[in-house]
Amino acid sequence: MELTEGRGAQMVRSAGAAAQIMAKEGDYCLIRLPSGEMRQVRAACFATIGQVGNVEHGIIKLGKAGRIRHRGRRPQVRGAAMNPRDHPHGGGEGKAPVGMPGPKTKWGKPALGYRTRGEKPSDKYIVRRRGKKRR
Repeated sequence: MELTEGRGAQMVRSAGAAAQIMAKEGDYCLIRLPSGEMRQVRAACFATIGQVGNVEHGIIKLGKAGRIRHRGRRPQVRGAAMNPRDHPHGGGEGKAPVGMPGPKTKWGKPALGYRTRGEKPSDKYIVRRRGKKRR
């Protein structure tokens, strides 16, 4: 699905994804995206009808570290297992807790649930934001 006419598909491209046209008003269509966000898009934008293929892509279990390494991905180390200079969660005696009011990234920025989207000109086209993920 295009965001701007003639620019090519930019949204709803991942495996098994599909969006839905909810309404048409004037030059704009109201679209429900896979994230649950409702957004206005120009009616002149192109979109492919149907669902993106390879629906089972997310189900594949790689099974062992070697198959992930073959893809070029290196091992993921927990922040709590690092030294304090390497990660905000690092250091302490034994299995120490995070020791901060909120979790932080390796660079000291707030993590998990912190909103990072600034003010953008396209904000006026977003009718409803996506809901929080349920665990």
